[in-house]
Amino acid sequence: MGEARSEKVAVVDEVREKFSASDAAVLTEYRGLDVPAMAELRRALRESGGEYKVYKNTLVRFAVEELGLEIDDLLTGPTAIAFVGEQADGSAGDPVGVAKALKEFAKANEALIIKGGLLDEKRLTAEEISALAEIAPREVLLAQLAGAMAAPMQQFAALLKALPQNMAYALQALIEQGGAPGAPTADETDAAPAAEETDATESSTEEKAADEGTDTVGAPVSQDDNEEEE
Repeated sequence: MGEARSEKVAVVDEVREKFSASDAAVLTEYRGLDVPAMAELRRALRESGGEYKVYKNTLVRFAVEELGLEIDDLLTGPTAIAFVGEQADGSAGDPVGVAKALKEFAKANEALIIKGGLLDEKRLTAEEISALAEIAPREVLLAQLAGAMAAPMQQFAALLKALPQNMAYALQALIEQGGAPGAPTADETDAAPAAEETDATESSTEEKAADEGTDTVGAPVSQDDNEEEE
């Protein structure tokens, strides 16, 4: 009698430890699954860090009551629990992968019924577990996150690489425009001596015309005009 009680206490302690150490747990009804099917399901769950265990509902109730987990209504009928914890290689289990494995197995084996579960001690319905199974696997999410983080760095590196080239283009454009803003261009510099030379020629022509008694267009000044001025 005492030995049987000790065994029950050991099972309750084990269940309590499983729930405490797991990131998630999914409760299922397995009525009608034969031994080969159970073995196949356990292999599928193991790949995602899941462990599929069968306990008596009465012993599980003792454990969850001590932990304050409100899943007592799920402990009806033949119940097996998929615990998601640390994998054999030390890496974390994948709740999404476990939910996906259970959902895929249930499609081919109607005897498996997902009743509900826990994720970080938060109660999940069967519908929420089904939705969890549709999320991308951990590896895909990590790859997407790494890609999102790498993209800005690649853009920044490209910007740094383009800076010297853009600076060269800017300097070249500045040189072609004549240096700094407001500075005369090459065409304006060449035109300046020519303008001064033209002004000097016109001044000389006017002086010569005055000496010879003609206007600037070469017409002679008439004597009548001189007389009228007198």
